[in-house]
Amino acid sequence: MEGSVLDLAVGFIVGAAFKEIVTSLVNDIITPAVLTPAMKLAKLTDLNQLVIPGTAIKYGNFISNVISFLIVAFTLFLIIKAINATKKKDAAAAPAPEPSSTDKLLMEIRDSLKK
Repeated sequence: MEGSVLDLAVGFIVGAAFKEIVTSLVNDIITPAVLTPAMKLAKLTDLNQLVIPGTAIKYGNFISNVISFLIVAFTLFLIIKAINATKKKDAAAAPAPEPSSTDKLLMEIRDSLKK
């Protein structure tokens, strides 16, 4: 596949926008839905307050980042899988090239040696 700097720039901008969408999805929808029972049990109101007692380890933020990573990784997996499927279709549809005159001559020599 050939590309250009402009394609790279467009991909970078779309990736940054996608990151913002995923971050919003995780922070505003998925994480509160998943962690709401844990937060109610611990009598907390904010995700940043989910810490291991006696430490500064914020596992609430960690869980949020893991969910975000999994969404992005799964999306990239699907995109790469679709690209590879398209490449396989293109490779299968392309006819085999005709052998060159040198190849034809070598095949004749091979066949005569077999006899």
